Amino acid sequence: QVQLEESGGGLVQAGGSLRLSCVTSKGTFDTYAVGWFRQAPGMERELVAAISRYGGSGSTHYADFVKGRFTIARDNSKNAVSLQMNALQPEDTAVYFCGACRAYGLPRSVYLYTDWGQGTQVTVSS
Repeated sequence: QVQLEESGGGLVQAGGSLRLSCVTSKGTFDTYAVGWFRQAPGMERELVAAISRYGGSGSTHYADFVKGRFTIARDNSKNAVSLQMNALQPEDTAVYFCGACRAYGLPRSVYLYTDWGQGTQVTVSS
């Protein structure tokens, strides 16, 4: 089990950038796949990006709506996974959560993730 904490959310204008960070203060992060999800009011939680256990090049997945704009990366030495978000649009407004999953590969279903942070709000103004 890991304890996750997100940071880096905020208010940004359309076209701007934010960098989210997910850190764990308990547990070893590199044995977990990590996903960034988002949830807008009244909507289901949806996958934004995922990185596999022992992540490196070729071990990431992105939702179509963020491809080319967002980048997920991990730093196992810091027990952290980041989400660099560029070219933000108002439709990206949501609470962003990181989740951890013991599965191998790139788990895409929210139901596979067993540990979650409390979320960080991202608001993009037009």
